[in-house]
Amino acid sequence: MQTIRTETASGVRSLILCRAKEYNTITPQLRDELAQAIDDADTDRDVRVILLRAEGPAFCAGYGLDWSTAAQAGEQNLLDPTAAGTKRVWDSVADWRMMKHFVDTYMKLWYAQKPTIAAVQGWCIGGGTDMVLCADMVVAGEGAKFGYPPSRVWGTPTTAMWVYRMGLEKAKRYMLTGDEISAPEAARIGLILEAVPDDRLHDHAMALARRMAQVPLNQLIMLKLLANQTAENMGFAASRMLGTLFDGIARHTQEGLDFVQRAQEVGFRQAVRERDDPFGDYGSREKG
Repeated sequence: MQTIRTETASGVRSLILCRAKEYNTITPQLRDELAQAIDDADTDRDVRVILLRAEGPAFCAGYGLDWSTAAQAGEQNLLDPTAAGTKRVWDSVADWRMMKHFVDTYMKLWYAQKPTIAAVQGWCIGGGTDMVLCADMVVAGEGAKFGYPPSRVWGTPTTAMWVYRMGLEKAKRYMLTGDEISAPEAARIGLILEAVPDDRLHDHAMALARRMAQVPLNQLIMLKLLANQTAENMGFAASRMLGTLFDGIARHTQEGLDFVQRAQEVGFRQAVRERDDPFGDYGSREKG
């Protein structure tokens, strides 16, 4: 594996995102290697708890916009009668199937028989939240930042975890603005379990995982299934499907297409700055 490395100790399997220079942004390779790593941990008899963490200054800064905007720009070329190939319209079902591949990987954290914990530092935004909120528990360093800026243009939360974690009004508050959420605030409103000092994050998350690993595995499995069934009974699967479908639609609205075109013209980093500058968050410089 090139994007994930693993460690095992005291019944805890650590899955460590190791694309630090790229802020652990999501690529198809990371998706596939994460899926394999979760499956391996879930079937290993020596593992009772799965701990997801990351190297570098950011846990996950979302999807790699370099490859994803380029992929959509290539798709748009099919709509140009002068482009090579057959003229086609956007295939919403093919798009859903493509995104479902990513979503199914994140959901392995939810459907793994063993408890899953995520330890988050730095940025965890966009697709990074789609991934991490599928873990059973999220512990973050106090300097961590969460949020879903693509809700401003070019996306919706695919795993649809926000309402189930925070409740209806708080989820709407942040989904309808895309606003940045500090780790202490995320803990206060119930998006994550707790925020701890940054220098204690790894030790604290590992101690929690090891504490759980002392419980018999059959007990851990039954208790996780019991707790998760509440969300399943609330229609979690239907919400997830709708979120994944809407994500594709949001990327193909006029505003979504304009965003991709702008990213092709000035680079995706500048396009993201222009999207977020009016809100003054996610590193954008506040005006006035």
